[in-house]
Amino acid sequence: MSEAGKSAGAEARRFVRGQHSGVLSTLSKRLDGHPFGSVAPFILDHAGRPVILISDIAEHTKNIVADPRVSLIVQPYSPDMQVNGRVTIIGQAVRLPEKDHLGPRYLRFHPQAEAYFAMHDFQFYRIEPARIRYIGGFGRIHWIEPAAYLCPEGLLGEQESDIVAHMNADHGDNLIAYCRHVHGVKTLTATLLGIDPDGFDLRADSGELRFEFETPISNAREARQALVALAQAARISVNPA
Repeated sequence: MSEAGKSAGAEARRFVRGQHSGVLSTLSKRLDGHPFGSVAPFILDHAGRPVILISDIAEHTKNIVADPRVSLIVQPYSPDMQVNGRVTIIGQAVRLPEKDHLGPRYLRFHPQAEAYFAMHDFQFYRIEPARIRYIGGFGRIHWIEPAAYLCPEGLLGEQESDIVAHMNADHGDNLIAYCRHVHGVKTLTATLLGIDPDGFDLRADSGELRFEFETPISNAREARQALVALAQAARISVNPA
């Protein structure tokens, strides 16, 4: 794999990490294979695969059961959508056997889903990428293989809930300082939503903010080192020597 391919894959994955909804396209069972688009809130797992929560009775779920080939396009809103970056993940939707593992992470990002999360007819489906199309701007157009897009899954996925609980309970001041230091946002409250190999997400007074790590992390020890370093940088920016 070329270095350019690896770089484009990591860039595309980091782009998608900053978004939490897209348009899911399935192949219509009702209309003989015509593309069927629907709005799809999602999260990424730690490897970078989209996970959606959908009902058994939904049209797109019936389509997936008949033919699991799907695509998910992810693009933030802009007045000129053509110049905006975007990623299309093409692959197969696979139903996950249970909801307990990813449920807490999903509900931190999509708390409005709590009302129907416990219903028996809502299930998680994960999109296993086959190819990724990344348009990062003018002249930056790539077809990316899954191996270049996905990142290795370390222990962080199992440790994430404990890290989130600890940071929100004991380090709220640091979370607020991160918002000011990185994004120039002054906020009275900040809540850690999730941490992944590429960075972390906070919910501040003004909305959600994404923070990127310079190099990927894989476990709680590396997460602590990255968060402590960011806290120190935030303090120095406020009180320079």
